[in-house]
Amino acid sequence: MASIAERFGRRGVQVVGIHTPEFEPEKDPALVRAAVARLGLRYPIVLDNDEAMWDALGTAAWPSLYLVDRKGAVRTEHVGEIHAGTKDAQRLEALIEALLREPA
Repeated sequence: MASIAERFGRRGVQVVGIHTPEFEPEKDPALVRAAVARLGLRYPIVLDNDEAMWDALGTAAWPSLYLVDRKGAVRTEHVGEIHAGTKDAQRLEALIEALLREPA
C-alpha cells in the first residue's frame, strides 16, 4: 500500500519525520541516515537532538503524528502507530482530504 507521502505528495502534502532520540547513540547523524536507508524512508527526517521540536509540540510519547495545515497550525495530533486500513488511518486520510479542500 502506498504511503501518505506517495498518495498525497503530488497534491502538496509534505511528510517530515522528526527524530527525537532517547539515548545518546541515537543522536549520531550517520546512524540515523543508516536507519533511514534500511527502513526505506523517502521523506526528510529532522534530527531533534536537543528536544526543541519535542518540547515545542508538547509531545508526550513516541510515535506521535501531527497534521499541520498550510498556515502552520497543528490541526490534529495522534499518539501511537497508524496502520493502513485501520479506523485511525481512514480518519487521518479524511482529515488530509479536508485540509486539501481548504482555500490556500
